[in-house]
Amino acid sequence: MRFGQDPLFFDLLDKQAQFAVQAAQQFAALSRDFGGRQKAAEAIRKLEMDADTLTHDVVIKADAKFVTPFDKEDIHALSHALDDMTDHIESAAARIALYRLDAPRPDFSPLADLLRQTVEATAQAVDSLHHLREHKQMQESFTRIHTLENQADEAYRKALGDLFNEAGADPLQVIKWKEIYDRIEIATDQCENVADILESIVVKYS
Repeated sequence: MRFGQDPLFFDLLDKQAQFAVQAAQQFAALSRDFGGRQKAAEAIRKLEMDADTLTHDVVIKADAKFVTPFDKEDIHALSHALDDMTDHIESAAARIALYRLDAPRPDFSPLADLLRQTVEATAQAVDSLHHLREHKQMQESFTRIHTLENQADEAYRKALGDLFNEAGADPLQVIKWKEIYDRIEIATDQCENVADILESIVVKYS
């Protein structure tokens, strides 16, 4: 079966990517409205649970189909990588609520917004699977993902530097914020992992 003949898996993968987008957008909103952090964390948790259910559905459907639009191994890898994006965002949001942080640090909102932009670019790349023959759009998405990930790396390092070198910092607060920054970084890195899987599919099937 060639790309485009059966939209089922493309639609399911798109839906997975959109769960990650919604989670990233909620997380970015949380960073700007810290007073609503508990409610936002709960909403992101619900998205993560729905995303887990969908991932299971994708795997079951892929295994049940005799013919799939591309290798089942690629479907499994891409589906799990997309689910991991949402998982890591939820992990960061959960810690903000769990640690009962009273106020955001200055670096938090820029990091959260870079994560949102990277997740949105990744979702655009996933959507481009519908039109795999049109390489330009997908390559533009890959370039944007890699650029944003590099920017996020730089912002993450700066945030850690500021966190650890702040005069009179409370060691417990440093530990809490480092964990949150680490999970934002992992979530952003996961976007690049999705891009790598998509690039492999492009090479294999174009």
